[in-house]
Amino acid sequence: MKDREDHFDILRKISKKTYLNQRLLARDLGFSLGKLNYCLNELKKKGLIKLHNFRKNPNRFNRLSKNNYFYILTTKGITQKTNLTINFMKKKMKEYDELKRELNNKK
Repeated sequence: MKDREDHFDILRKISKKTYLNQRLLARDLGFSLGKLNYCLNELKKKGLIKLHNFRKNPNRFNRLSKNNYFYILTTKGITQKTNLTINFMKKKMKEYDELKRELNNKK
């Protein structure tokens, strides 16, 4: 379950800023570099993200010059992120309904 939440957080960050390097991405997520690296490899194995290395590319963009990788959500990754978002919202709505019921029962 925790892996799903971690993967969801990574997919959300990547969809917002594709040109973050691993150090910045780990910092933003509150992950260690090792944990982030493990999660990125898992997402890549599942076909949810693509990693492009720009270190050796002479035509890389200037804004990417300090970053080695460019992260891209695949179509499968976008679908997975959407499904995780829907499941997250369903879970939160269920929790809200349960709390509301508890408050109504106390009255």
